[in-house]
Amino acid sequence: MPIKVVGFMHHGIRIGTADDDVEKARSFYGDLLGMEVDSQRPEIPGIPGLWVNIDPGQRTKQIHVMSAEGQSPAARSDREDPTLPHIALAVEDLDEARRELDARGVWYWEIGGLVGPSSAQVFVRDPSGNYVELQQAPPEILAQSRAADND
Repeated sequence: MPIKVVGFMHHGIRIGTADDDVEKARSFYGDLLGMEVDSQRPEIPGIPGLWVNIDPGQRTKQIHVMSAEGQSPAARSDREDPTLPHIALAVEDLDEARRELDARGVWYWEIGGLVGPSSAQVFVRDPSGNYVELQQAPPEILAQSRAADND
């Protein structure tokens, strides 16, 4: 059975590691594009950056800007690094998604606790090598998905 994707979470991008690169990104996204910088981004050890809300006041669709070059401090290997460019999708049931990936023999890796004590992220690669992160959908996205299913 296919994994049930119920929403878009974020697009993760990299910026340089110079002292002013985060401020340049903040100025570009916040001042030039007029987007809202999320003040609730957690401190991620060794990965400075910012999160930008696509819709003002809404934290459910974002751009995650991460300062990293080469392997980040959170990386396990060259291909297991949460700062590599990726899109993140919300899934209805992350445990079910893992079971489906296992059943189909799809390589993936996961990281827990990176952006909060209960955070869990599963990363897969599409056939062209692009990274896709899967996360358990937060309650507000699940509610929207269920309401749409009932329409």
